Amino acid sequence: QVQPPESGGGLVQPGGSLRLACAASGSIFTINVMGWYRQAPGKERELVATSTPGSSTNYADSVKGRFTISRDNAKNTVYLQMTSLKPEDTAVYYCNAEVITIARMRGRYWGKGTLVTVSS
Repeated sequence: QVQPPESGGGLVQPGGSLRLACAASGSIFTINVMGWYRQAPGKERELVATSTPGSSTNYADSVKGRFTISRDNAKNTVYLQMTSLKPEDTAVYYCNAEVITIARMRGRYWGKGTLVTVSS
């Protein structure tokens, strides 16, 4: 079983910053794409950013220039540095990892989510 738990959410004022982290653990052989998604109240889950093992990145237009995704492959960890936060960034943020397990099974694993609230 693979667990990618998130950490770092919380309440922040508009214009502030937060850093999320996700450290995957379990029967991991290697991890391909790692990414962050978010789901705001009443909305569908959406892509925020993804990163390949070679650190090629992809961002949603709404966060370009404000959010930065990075990863530490040795630690199976992905980070999301969020700056210039806006109220519309309020959502539950989920980590996702495309994993090949020790048994050479491929799967996508989700964390349980961490709440980010941007409010004054």
